Amino acid sequence: MLMARHKTRAAIADIASRVKPGMVEEDAVAMAKGALVAAGLELSWHPTRVRFGANTLKPMRQPSTPGVVLGENDIFFIDIAPRFDAWEGDGGASFVVGEHAGQARCAHDAQALFHDVRGKWLRDGVSGQALYAYADEVAKRMGWELNFDLPGHRVSDFPHAAIHTGSLADFETTPSAMRWILEIHLRDPQQRFGAFFEDMLLDDTYY
Repeated sequence: MLMARHKTRAAIADIASRVKPGMVEEDAVAMAKGALVAAGLELSWHPTRVRFGANTLKPMRQPSTPGVVLGENDIFFIDIAPRFDAWEGDGGASFVVGEHAGQARCAHDAQALFHDVRGKWLRDGVSGQALYAYADEVAKRMGWELNFDLPGHRVSDFPHAAIHTGSLADFETTPSAMRWILEIHLRDPQQRFGAFFEDMLLDDTYY
């Protein structure tokens, strides 16, 4: 699981380095798929996503508006779920190009809130439900909306649905380390852009 996570995070960084202003979102998705295959990873249990601009607001199950081009001052995120041998990877992160203070803050806050919530899990050992209630509260204080259509989930050897199909936000007990993905999707209250960060629940030594 840790090797799958390591390869997933490396792939996110690689894909992000290839995304440039002027790219069409569909071309970035095709590039991302090629990068995963070149890294020896299987395209796995959910679609490979690279989302630009206004498409960063959309829930993951909602398709992107086609033909969106990344601007000179813009935001994008990557959401991938590759498989390494039998093991599921899953990760996401947001990035900005150029200068846009609001987008930069949103991208920063998505990752910061992930670690804030992860810290609460480490300190207090609360349930998945309590983690997302806390995330919602902090997101509002930050000035963002938390999208509950991205409520976290189990990971394992493929497919995790054979073990558990429910979300982390509905999980009534304390989630175990190296078994759960915490997802944070923040949206601008004015519905201009969003930012996304997800990773495995692990202690501080892995960050």
